[in-house]
Amino acid sequence: MNGFGYLRPGSVQEAVEAYAAHPGARYLAGGTNLVDLLKLGVERPTTLIDIGRLPLDTVEELSDGSLRVGATVRNSDLAADPRVRERWPALSQALLAGASAQLRNAATTGGNLLQRTRCPYFQDLDKPCNKRDPGSGCGARDGVHRDHAVLGHSEQCIATHPSDMAVALAALDAQVELYGPEGSRRLPAADFHRLPGEHPERDTWIRPGELITGVLLPAATAGVPSAYRKARDRASYAFALASVAVMLRVADGVVDQVGVAFGGLAHRPWRARHTELALLGAPATPNAFEGAVALELAHAEPLRDNAYKVPLARNLALDVLNRLAPAPAPA
Repeated sequence: MNGFGYLRPGSVQEAVEAYAAHPGARYLAGGTNLVDLLKLGVERPTTLIDIGRLPLDTVEELSDGSLRVGATVRNSDLAADPRVRERWPALSQALLAGASAQLRNAATTGGNLLQRTRCPYFQDLDKPCNKRDPGSGCGARDGVHRDHAVLGHSEQCIATHPSDMAVALAALDAQVELYGPEGSRRLPAADFHRLPGEHPERDTWIRPGELITGVLLPAATAGVPSAYRKARDRASYAFALASVAVMLRVADGVVDQVGVAFGGLAHRPWRARHTELALLGAPATPNAFEGAVALELAHAEPLRDNAYKVPLARNLALDVLNRLAPAPAPA
């Protein structure tokens, strides 16, 4: 591991100023991803700015019924919060599907959003990877890519984003709160991560020096039935081959609110806008669900070894949609 400096700022403002004053710095919270990348040599920061003791570790209910989650709230604490479990259950389920209990006790809300791909070519310095070393090539395209993207990928990168939590946040219309040199702003969670395009080294739309300060769960999706389902190679501590988060409210047999996002299929959590548009105002029936999901997955471009992800994602989505839809009234 290369040498680096270490700072522990006393406020968010001090953290942002320290980042600006130390080119090549990185923010450190739980460290469950960053420390691994330091050991591998993938990340080589000049300075670690430890934000773990900043006052960003609370979950606060706001007057409008929304819930603000601080950036350093631990994944295990957020999953267990009774307000989250009752009003945004897909988020709690997604968090509990991620990693191990020990890691959830250390991992933070902001760090979960910022975790980097688990593509083995990205993690191996001896392999070409445009995300790690722009211009070096994508070893996965002609190599081992069973776990890689089928939506939104480019010639430069076919990696997938590993977060379960981010998929649920995208479906639930959450907002990511940021603070940086230009002040505060919010981004929709569904638009927080980038597709690879020509710049796969850029994972998100964060501006230089910006710090995630929290996540806002909106009142508009509180209490709407939601669920998360994940398929993986083993029952625990494995990343998604495909996953889906669904928020679905039905009134008088018709869909009047819906959010669908896929995980494990793309470089970012994939908000299924074609599916949502087809379902909004449509009858909440298995046939309608099947047609709407097919519209989204028709855009998939599987590679040599990962076409199985398309029917897998389809079946996951249909299962969750049908489970969330209320049973039809007896004739």
